[in-house]
Amino acid sequence: MKQITITKMQKFLIFASIGLWNLSVSAQESEVLEEALPGFSIGGSVDTYFRTNFNGLNKYVYGPDGETPIAGPQAPATAFANDPGFALGMVNVILGYEGEKIGFVADLVFGPRGEEAVFLSMGSSNIVNQLYVYYNVSENVRLTLGDFNTFLGYEVISPVDNFNYSTSYMFSYGPFSHTGLKADIALNNNWSAMLAIMNPTDYTEFDPFGVYTFGAQLGYSNSSGSAYLNLIYGEQAPGLDPTFQIDLTTGWDFSEAFYLGLNTTYNSTDDVGFYGVALYPQIQTSENFAIGLRAEYFKELANGHDETVVYNSDANLTAFTLTGNYTVGSLTIKPELRLDSVDRDVFVNQDLEPIDNLSSFVLAAVYAF
Repeated sequence: MKQITITKMQKFLIFASIGLWNLSVSAQESEVLEEALPGFSIGGSVDTYFRTNFNGLNKYVYGPDGETPIAGPQAPATAFANDPGFALGMVNVILGYEGEKIGFVADLVFGPRGEEAVFLSMGSSNIVNQLYVYYNVSENVRLTLGDFNTFLGYEVISPVDNFNYSTSYMFSYGPFSHTGLKADIALNNNWSAMLAIMNPTDYTEFDPFGVYTFGAQLGYSNSSGSAYLNLIYGEQAPGLDPTFQIDLTTGWDFSEAFYLGLNTTYNSTDDVGFYGVALYPQIQTSENFAIGLRAEYFKELANGHDETVVYNSDANLTAFTLTGNYTVGSLTIKPELRLDSVDRDVFVNQDLEPIDNLSSFVLAAVYAF
């Protein structure tokens, strides 16, 4: 009998097809599936968007030879949602198993947003956003080993869990993911702690340098919200001083309609790094629509170094992002206005003149399954 070989991509498509089929089955059939595969789950998202600048370039401008670009589309120096016109986000498929003692998560990403999220991975690993296993030592202690998204910051990689579609400077220049071993500890009903030892930041596939970073978190939560104090400390490469980052993330429901979040962070390696603060007020105006503002101040720490973080300068900047969320079932439409202002001319307008601010509009669609 001829042997049949199934490639990795075919295996993924089989899993994805099962997940999409699972979306269409009835509630009764879903119960049958859950009984057949207890503890297993599949979910994820698909997102796409349109982006345009009001006062900046939206296309490439070429020199006299018609081939050499002298200026290109303008965008904030933040991660994701920076391409002009109609553009793609990513496909995100999350496979998981949750047992009484053990479990795993395999979080796969395809598309530009996914590629940016796993920028230090190579080969087959460049589709892996998260890949970890965990063991519940007791009711209060869980050990996790593998690649997991960062515990620092207010925003995350998946657009499903962010109110704004574009991302903040603090998120974009802080860690995205870590690979290592962490222990999550429930101290009581409200307080929690986490300790971790990890590869250098965003080196999720393996550790190329033989140095490690330590992480810690102290958290408090109740029915109205939560607050987390996070930190990392460790060498990111041989010859560099250890990186230290401390981060506070908190958010609270002040009423059924009004929510306020806050993120503030400080990151330094030999006085080079950044710090910032952002407020996230959000108002639920109806069952299907909410509107929210991200008001961010961000400061680059250059300290005379040529290699700097944001705009190759010791920059001060503010960014105001007003986003609407209109939800229909599993689909969320996100219209977004954004204004970025820097204390020097870092953008170019449509007349190729330097300017110190950029105003833009994004219309995004995010489908979660």
